[in-house]
Amino acid sequence: MAVTLRLKRFGRLNHPTYRVVATDPRFPRDGRIIESLGYYLPLFPREGEQVKLNTERIEYWLSVGAKPSETVAAMIERSGVSLPTPKKRPRRKSKAEPKPFEPPKGRRSNQRAIAKAKAMEERAAALAKHQAAKAKAEAEAAKSEGGDAPEAES
Repeated sequence: MAVTLRLKRFGRLNHPTYRVVATDPRFPRDGRIIESLGYYLPLFPREGEQVKLNTERIEYWLSVGAKPSETVAAMIERSGVSLPTPKKRPRRKSKAEPKPFEPPKGRRSNQRAIAKAKAMEERAAALAKHQAAKAKAEAEAAKSEGGDAPEAES
């Protein structure tokens, strides 16, 4: 069962009060709760008394995997409880080589995709040819600069 820590609204019209509760995310906002963990009085004049949280129970719910809403997470941080950071899953590299692009067959609209794929292949081939010629020219230039003296000796 997944649990969320969120606010449940109480109070009269234009005078909201909220309870911080642990609840199932499938329940409505003001519906059934599992446990009440504190309150939030946004219109209370003294800021120090606006929020009261049972930090011990909040730490318990966070330790068992409860997800706080953004507002509740900010309140928890301000009360001095550290939120657990989710672990990043290591990204696995695929072992197979990517398949070459093959446009779908049988549609007229794919003619542009086919032409684009051919153009990209031609550009790649031209670039490879250019780089090979450039490397060959650089090798010959290096050979002619440093290679003149040894050829004259032999």
